[in-house]
Amino acid sequence: MDGANWTAVTEYVLLGFQEHPNLEAVLFGFCLGIYCLTILGNSLLIALITLDPHLHNPMYFFLSNLSLVDICGTSSFVPFMLANFLKNQRTISFPGCALQMYLTLALGATECLLLALMAYDRYVAICQPLRYTELMRRQTCLWMAGLSWVTGFANSLLQSILVWRLPLCGHNVINHFFCEILAVLKLACGDVSLNVVTLTVGTAALSLTPLLLIFLSYIFILAAIFRMPSAIGRHKAFSTCSAHLTVVVVFYGTISFMYFKTKAKDPNVDKIITLFYGAVTPSLNPVIYSLRNTEVKAAVTALLGGGLLSRKMSQFGCCSPSYQPA
Repeated sequence: MDGANWTAVTEYVLLGFQEHPNLEAVLFGFCLGIYCLTILGNSLLIALITLDPHLHNPMYFFLSNLSLVDICGTSSFVPFMLANFLKNQRTISFPGCALQMYLTLALGATECLLLALMAYDRYVAICQPLRYTELMRRQTCLWMAGLSWVTGFANSLLQSILVWRLPLCGHNVINHFFCEILAVLKLACGDVSLNVVTLTVGTAALSLTPLLLIFLSYIFILAAIFRMPSAIGRHKAFSTCSAHLTVVVVFYGTISFMYFKTKAKDPNVDKIITLFYGAVTPSLNPVIYSLRNTEVKAAVTALLGGGLLSRKMSQFGCCSPSYQPA
């Protein structure tokens, strides 16, 4: 297409649920509550993992990374969406839209990779317990978590560059409540075949491949659990995996429902499903781990009783310059 037929877009209009003001009023209160729950719940989980020495192991290290992804992911679009619910003119600048699309895509891919790492951690713990300390050393865990973050953000950078190089022909109305990559692609008037290919490959590599690895890990885990002679041992082994497995089912279940369902006649239905995946699901992780994990329950009890903070303060005191070892 001739470049003279299109002009640069400096800002975008986000339609959101503008045609349904009553629905927006309900969603504002609901999303505000869910966002606060997400921030508080995941922040508390990170604090517990940091403060409690019993939670200083690879499983909870990856869980703290997952909580950080959930905090950053919801914060990348929910506050702006809530502000737009209160405004008549819902615009976002080009840099703001580009950053929002980049962060949501990057953090979504990073979460998929972290869930796969958590499954691998459970596989090693149950199927190869004698080699656990060797295979899941601190340095190894740091490298694996770092690679997940770098891979997610690198993929998002590639996808973003390919999207923003397309001519948008002056169109600036996005039929969504945030700058989601597929909604932005609909504005393009050029050839998007390369974008479709790279998105398909990226989705397969960073979401379907981790799901396959999780599935294979749990096949080996369940086989190992069923071979255990003791019922108590089987229950204990499965209890260490139940919280992670529940998170995986909720996370991939919402993704599958969003992308593999038949397209709704009302586009607002698709937006609400996306909202559930992007805003509600991250709030469930700390709830699931608090209800289904005895170690996290014990840490919460210790924190509420004041014992956890007092132990941490005593550790700081022991490490102070005035402390003289015997």
